Amino acid sequence: MNTINKELALPVSDSLLLPLEKLISNTPHDALTINFRDPNYSAEHGGFHPVEMRLERKAEQWTLCYITEFCFVGQGSGYSELVKELDFDFSFGVFQSINGEILLEAAKEFYPIWEQNFVCYWLDLEMFEVSISTD
Repeated sequence: MNTINKELALPVSDSLLLPLEKLISNTPHDALTINFRDPNYSAEHGGFHPVEMRLERKAEQWTLCYITEFCFVGQGSGYSELVKELDFDFSFGVFQSINGEILLEAAKEFYPIWEQNFVCYWLDLEMFEVSISTD
């Protein structure tokens, strides 16, 4: 079965889940990490932030473990590094940003805005190269 469990602490919509289900359909693996990368994103020129999602198959259904967005911090290629900017951790019930860590449920108002933007960048604007890795 290729459905993703919708019983999550945040309002993850079908706008994200259905394309993810299509993307992971027919995989024989029980754990996947999906990476969304703008090949032109850099510390010098900006671009669309990389996003990583982890899914694990449990009891005939996929579970969304986390969604993490990264960004460059610092100036210039020699002085910047890629760090977690946002982390929706469904496994541990925590939302983390550069500003700190709070319970995942506290991000209920913020998450739909983030998701709507991400889905637009991924599906409508096709800004990401998508790769899937397995354990």
